[in-house]
Amino acid sequence: MEQILLNAEQRTILGKGVKALRRQGYVPAVMYGHRTDPISLQIDERELRHVLGVAGSNRLITLNIAGMAESRNVLVRDLQRDAINHAMVHVDLYEVIMTEKLTAQVPVALVGEAEPVKAGEGLLFQGLDTIEVECLPGDLPENIQVDLSALAAVDDAILVRDLRVGEGVEILTEPDEVVVKILPLEEEEVIEEVAAPEAAPEVEVVGRKAEAKAEEEAGADEPAAKAKS
Repeated sequence: MEQILLNAEQRTILGKGVKALRRQGYVPAVMYGHRTDPISLQIDERELRHVLGVAGSNRLITLNIAGMAESRNVLVRDLQRDAINHAMVHVDLYEVIMTEKLTAQVPVALVGEAEPVKAGEGLLFQGLDTIEVECLPGDLPENIQVDLSALAAVDDAILVRDLRVGEGVEILTEPDEVVVKILPLEEEEVIEEVAAPEAAPEVEVVGRKAEAKAEEEAGADEPAAKAKS
């Protein structure tokens, strides 16, 4: 798998001063981990945008911090955006230990086509768009593919227990939950009245809880980042 590189600099500007930093084209960041003392960083906004477009929510990023001899393996834990213009406001990076397991939400990727839907006989319902897994960082899948061609008739469904993942990856989501199902067309009106499931956060990877967290910007500029076992 292609290595994803991201460059960063240590940040000394804190509090309200980060507004000026953003105007200069930088995104404030913090890197932490259960074996890592939190480090305040600043990252070029254009480079970060490109890296996030490639890495998504659960691909390992090789972080190079200016002045530090060794690179770090990180996952994006949280990305905050401005509510009005959607500009990146702050990003949390979680340093992983390659020999220790973590939990993560992995996107569901639908492939193929269900014959009942193609024939106009049924409606495709997707119950889950992410699956929670536990594995070593190096085994974390980019997505979990669900083959719709396995749905041959109305009322056919694919449950979490039917999913196949790579060796070393354990699925934590309840096995009886419906991933996708073919519903009769007459149920379409009912489905449309049900609120669509809330979109998965742009980035959501959970590692072990950090033992220490940096004192971050005052107010709401940089809320504390968290990780869980």
